[in-house]
Amino acid sequence: MRMTGAQMVCEALVAEGVKDVFGLPGGAIMPLYDVLPQYPIRHVLVRHEQGAAHMADGYGRATNNVGVCMATSGPGAINLVVGLATAQMDSAPVVAITANVATSVIGSDAFQEADITGITIPVTKQNFLVRHPKDLPRVLREAFHLARSGRPGAVLVDIPKDVLTGEAEFRYPETVDLPGYNPTLRGNMVQIRKAARLIEHAQRPVIIAGHGILIAQACDELRELAERMTIPVANTLLGISNFPTAHPLFLGMLGMHGTATACYAVDQSDLVIGIGIRFDDRAMGKFSAFAPRAKIIHIDIDPAEIGKNVRTDVPIVGDAKRVLQALLQELKEPVDRTPWLNQIREWQRLYPLPSSEKVPGELTTPDVIRAVYEATDGDCSVVTDVGQHQMFVAQRFPFRRANTHFSSGGLGTMGFALPAAIGVQFARPDETVWCFSGDGGFQMVMQELAVVAAERLPLKIALVNNCHLGMVRQWQELFYRGNYVAVDLAPGTPNFQKIAEAYGIATWRVTERAEALPAVRAAMAHPGPALIEFMVRPDENVFPMVVPGTSLAEVIVNEAHAGRHDGKPAGGVQSRPEPVPVPGLRG
Repeated sequence: MRMTGAQMVCEALVAEGVKDVFGLPGGAIMPLYDVLPQYPIRHVLVRHEQGAAHMADGYGRATNNVGVCMATSGPGAINLVVGLATAQMDSAPVVAITANVATSVIGSDAFQEADITGITIPVTKQNFLVRHPKDLPRVLREAFHLARSGRPGAVLVDIPKDVLTGEAEFRYPETVDLPGYNPTLRGNMVQIRKAARLIEHAQRPVIIAGHGILIAQACDELRELAERMTIPVANTLLGISNFPTAHPLFLGMLGMHGTATACYAVDQSDLVIGIGIRFDDRAMGKFSAFAPRAKIIHIDIDPAEIGKNVRTDVPIVGDAKRVLQALLQELKEPVDRTPWLNQIREWQRLYPLPSSEKVPGELTTPDVIRAVYEATDGDCSVVTDVGQHQMFVAQRFPFRRANTHFSSGGLGTMGFALPAAIGVQFARPDETVWCFSGDGGFQMVMQELAVVAAERLPLKIALVNNCHLGMVRQWQELFYRGNYVAVDLAPGTPNFQKIAEAYGIATWRVTERAEALPAVRAAMAHPGPALIEFMVRPDENVFPMVVPGTSLAEVIVNEAHAGRHDGKPAGGVQSRPEPVPVPGLRG
């Protein structure tokens, strides 16, 4: 059937099962918007294109399918870049459709022209510039296949305006032909058997479970492996919610602001089983000092990640679910691990998460987290921004269900939470979604409250306001002699309640601990969107902490051990706080 390029895009979206797209129109993309109402696709009008990319990201993560965003040429397309980089770093399936100037003027610096394919090469899994309408069906089929298959990621399709208006025959391909792209799903059985023998005989094994577990929907297999072989489990930031927080084998999050127990356990282990993780610097600490006594098994679908940062003894390339299923069939009875579990319980007793209470009754971020959990009984999805509140949630929210924690991990994008939470809410319309944001990140994207209001989303927002760029302030306190520069947001900070009210959003303000739970319950009882501004003290710090350039064994377990010192967090710390000695297993 013959149709325009714009019609082809819509037909492809329908064929791929797309029900929602997030975008903002402009000159070059108008032909696509002209035909969009003819199709069963809901368009969500964002107020900034970065918000569209984050919404598509949250939607994709929540559905385990592709989220779609759209933007016009030039500044519209460029505004997507931060969101695409965020999605790509975190393996979130996103397809971005952008328009460009007509092919006849590409390269002439035409009005609102930008080389968006050139710009996004480093931050996408693949991108395409389509120069003829006849190529659109194939390119769009490939884009969706690439975004969702193998290691998911961001894919951009750039379509010049004359390609959108031009005509060609439309036949959507049933299959794709991508020579050289063939992700490995089934792990090598020789390597799986090697891993099985190491697991059976290890005395101090630890599993580090990452985002790949959630992507592969392998939570049941992870739990079976941990329980059958009596192996403690630590999470990466993006792996949170892949293993029950209340499980006796759960160690907590690993790394810079992970639990002391998780850090000590990995450092003292004799076998590390990394599943669906990148072994990144924030989680592993100093690479050369990582798990010095351990053999390392690395299971990941992306072969480029294996051996990239840490040595690997048994590499297994494959889909986490399929590899774990095969591994479980190969495993026999493990050795007695009672001494190892006793040691872990002793660390948990000695080094619990520190209390953040300094003044009785004064509101802290952990109080906010506790109130949300109590009001929801953990039956909600949680989306966090980037900063101190993000780490507090990662440490302290008791996640009970899989794939209910969403955050910007690899890129650490401030402003992620609100638009991503909107995407999650669209993906899960009948579920309670809580957005945790700091006052700094919130001010980067708060125009997207318009989407919340226009769509009457029942989104609940916990705005943790310390009037500072809190994490930067903490680093300046610890590593730069308390020389606070450009972190005080109080001058010029708006009245967030009035802003929410201006959008017709119900709002509360909480200043004391006793007010937190009643406010959260009131917001939960409200049928529409709600925002609670929680005023917390500006000098609140997040501990434990692994100082950049140090090993997991040197984790600073609480503020009393942090001290104050001169230092440079980049390129090696000159004068570190004294770490708490690791008790128990040394040597």
